[in-house]
Amino acid sequence: MSPVISAERTGRRVEEVLDRLAAGGDPAAAAAAEELVRSLMDFYGSGLARVLQLLSAAPGEPAARLLGDELVASLLVLHDLHPEDRDTRITRALSCVRDQDLEVAGFDEDSGTLTLRAAGGGGCGCGSGAQEAVEAALACFAPEVRTVEVKQAPALLQIGTKTR
Repeated sequence: MSPVISAERTGRRVEEVLDRLAAGGDPAAAAAAEELVRSLMDFYGSGLARVLQLLSAAPGEPAARLLGDELVASLLVLHDLHPEDRDTRITRALSCVRDQDLEVAGFDEDSGTLTLRAAGGGGCGCGSGAQEAVEAALACFAPEVRTVEVKQAPALLQIGTKTR
């Protein structure tokens, strides 16, 4: 069972650490620590607000809406609480990039490289904007993916078709 976290004790502890840093004589380090705490508070606050928004939104399965949300999913992954396995989360991330027809060709656990195959003929794979969208979605849902390679699927050769 997880220990009960007290907001009051946690707040006091954060203040003590920030005070120690300020008393240490390095104003830049103290300012950086305060900025770090503000950034984390903004991140978690946004995540919790989203949880409440999603739970009160349109009817449906609340868990599915939560797991499909990038911010909430990233919080769950960050804390190793996400109930879905890596492959399911990768599939979920790719479904967020709807304008791309991508399929998983493989994942190298040692390097964290995800190889995708761009289905469909023509072109040279997904463009840099699409690549960035894929990487951003994967960062939220599957941060164990560190590199993405997109390969173009070979064009299908049609044999035996006649034109008139």
